Amino acid sequence: MTTTNMSAPEESSDNFVVAALYKFVHFADIRSLQPGLLDTCLKAGVRGTLLLANEGINGTIAGTRAGIDRVLDHIRGLAGCGDLEHKESFALTNPFYRMKVRLKKEIVTMGVENIDPNQIVGTYVEPENWNNLISDPDVIVIDTRNDYEVSIGTFKGAIDPKTTTFREFPNWFNDQENLQASELKGKKIAMFCTGGIRCEKSTAFVKGLGIDDVFHLKGGILKYLETVPQETSLWDGECFVFDHRVSVKHDLELGSYDMCHACRNPIDDADKKSSHFVPGVSCPKCYATTDTSRKQRFQQRQKQIELAKSRGQQHLGQGVQNTFAKTVKGHA
Repeated sequence: MTTTNMSAPEESSDNFVVAALYKFVHFADIRSLQPGLLDTCLKAGVRGTLLLANEGINGTIAGTRAGIDRVLDHIRGLAGCGDLEHKESFALTNPFYRMKVRLKKEIVTMGVENIDPNQIVGTYVEPENWNNLISDPDVIVIDTRNDYEVSIGTFKGAIDPKTTTFREFPNWFNDQENLQASELKGKKIAMFCTGGIRCEKSTAFVKGLGIDDVFHLKGGILKYLETVPQETSLWDGECFVFDHRVSVKHDLELGSYDMCHACRNPIDDADKKSSHFVPGVSCPKCYATTDTSRKQRFQQRQKQIELAKSRGQQHLGQGVQNTFAKTVKGHA
């Protein structure tokens, strides 16, 4: 893995645009793309992380409206990226501290060779048609996310693979006797994830096993929560998101969860009332799994965060809390 990591110039704004994007496209030489992309981001005052791999681009960036548009124009100018789609949200402060453009083997790590969503992928299902599909008794609904994400919300009746990383999904699927091609006569498989990127690979993987009737939610859970009214929704709970909102509800309103800054798991009010919850140090989910030396390091980090806060500054180890406004329409 190669990383180019430089601080972006400071910018002040009352309203930062946060853009999440991905595109599966074949890049022949990602090293040649890295410098120009980084330079564009820095000159535009944009921060965040973009991943480049031979299979495409993925990441989240934040900046002014003009800055984000400049970077998106640059990406859409790359071969095969003209139809790049993205999802936007707004922040009162920039949630990122620097700009990174990383070279990776995969833009979403599954660990299976020769998976190409541009060649084979499941059938996209629009959010407004998703309820009908997953209500069919002949449809097996699978949540492709990890256990900590599923723990705070999922679609009613969906199977939870209980994975801790996406790398575990292929082995989990292969171990399920009822999901083998020979056992699926008359059955369909419907998969979903947060914004759609993991399902691009999971459906490609499953179709590569010889299973034809494979579907996935276009735009992911976020597009569903944005599109489908709560009164007709089959979603139960909140949706974990990979930014400092932690979770969102229907209409993408800010959720009720916080994050444990020791283990990165979502935590609720009940967790915070536990004797095992110490801000920045531990929560009931990780208290028993972190040793004394790690807890001491976390305590020192939290002390520095509190000191910085008392001076009206922000420590680099501190997550930006409550800076997000309502997400607007777009695609993840």
